[in-house]
Amino acid sequence: MNGIAAAQLRSIVERIERLEEEKKAIADDIKAVYGEAKANGYDTKTLRKVVALRKKDANEREEEEAILELYKNALGMV
Repeated sequence: MNGIAAAQLRSIVERIERLEEEKKAIADDIKAVYGEAKANGYDTKTLRKVVALRKKDANEREEEEAILELYKNALGMV
């Protein structure tokens, strides 16, 4: 591999490594916020579901909820 390609590869690897470190730091921060929520009496499992739901658009949420209700009805869970 010539010097330019090796330097480019090294740069790419170093950027990936830096981003992985940042990702870990952010994950640790998120974990700390969930810990704070738990310490204040919030149910973290439910909080995680709420966060996931907020990422989806309204139509997608409605469709998932309708399918869930359909399945629950079919299994006699309602």
